[in-house]
Amino acid sequence: MPTVAVIIVNWHSEDLLASTLAALDRQTVIPDQVIIVDNGSDKQLPLDQYGRGPISVIAMAENLGFAGGNNRALRELADTEWVALLNPDAIPAGDWLERLLEAARQYPQVSAFGCVQIDAADPSLLDGLGDVYHVSGAAWRQGHGQTANSLPDEPREIFAPCAAAALYKRSALLEADGFDEDFFCYLEDVDLGFRLRLLGHQAILVPTAIVHHLGGGASGGKQSDFAVYHGQRNLVWAYVKNMPRSCLWRYLPQHLLFNLIAILHFAGRGQARAVLRAKWHALRALPRMIRKRRAVQAGKRVPDERIRALLAKGWLAPYRRGQR
Repeated sequence: MPTVAVIIVNWHSEDLLASTLAALDRQTVIPDQVIIVDNGSDKQLPLDQYGRGPISVIAMAENLGFAGGNNRALRELADTEWVALLNPDAIPAGDWLERLLEAARQYPQVSAFGCVQIDAADPSLLDGLGDVYHVSGAAWRQGHGQTANSLPDEPREIFAPCAAAALYKRSALLEADGFDEDFFCYLEDVDLGFRLRLLGHQAILVPTAIVHHLGGGASGGKQSDFAVYHGQRNLVWAYVKNMPRSCLWRYLPQHLLFNLIAILHFAGRGQARAVLRAKWHALRALPRMIRKRRAVQAGKRVPDERIRALLAKGWLAPYRRGQR
C-alpha cells in the first residue's frame, strides 16, 4: 500500500472540521499521517474526532491562506508518496481515500486525482467533477449545479482537480514548487494544476471517490466580497503566468472581454469596489507575475497544442456555467 498523508488547512472552521475528522476516522484506509494547519484560529480544534493514526497540528500565528498553509504542511511532511488535500468543509465518503489510492495504482503515469463533489447543502446536486479552464482564463467546476443522478462510469481526464478534495503525487508537488502563495486562496489549485500540466503531468477524475462539499464554508461563500476579490484578481495572474505564448496572444481578446464583463457583472451586483480593487491589484503585480511566467514557461515540457487541446473553448462557454 502506498504511503499517504492528509493535509487540512483550517481557518475558523472548527465546527466543520469536527465532521471532516469524524469522516476521516471512518476511512477504510488509514492515512499514514494527518496534518492540520491552523491558520491563526482562536478555538480549540476537535482532535478527539480522529483516533485512527498520527495527527499533528501546525499552529500559525497568522492566516497564510489555503496556498501558504498547504505549503507549510508540505515542508513538514514525512517522506510519503502521496498527499491528499481536504478542506474542513469537505466530508469524504468512507472509502474516499481507498478509491483514490486504487486509482493511483491503476494509473501510475498520473500525478493528480480529482473527486466527485456533491453539494452538501443539496445532495441531489453536483458541486463539481474537476476543474475546467477556458481559453479566456475563466475557470469553473465541471457539472457544478447539475443533478447528481448520472455520474461518470470510468475515470476520465480533467484539466485539474479541485483541491478541496484531491490526491497528488508528492514528487509532482515538489517539482511544481507547490502552491503560489501570492494567490492566498481561490484559483490557487487551478494555477497549480496548470503548472503541473505544463510540466507534463496528467490529471483524472475518480468517479468512485466521493465527498460532500459545502463550499465557501470558511470564506463567507463564493458570492462574498472576499471571494470576488481573490477570484477576480487571481484569474488574471493564472492566465498571465501559465498560458503558453501562442495561446496567450491568440485568446487575449477573450481574456480582456471576460474581465470587462466580470467588472460589469459584479458592479451591477453592488460589488464594484471589490472587483475594481481586484483588477487594479492584479495589474499592479503584473511585473512580478511576468517574472514568474518566465520561470514557468522555461520549464514547460509539452507543446502548446497539447495544452490548447485541454482548454475549454467557445466565446459563450464561460457565461453558461458558474465560475469559481
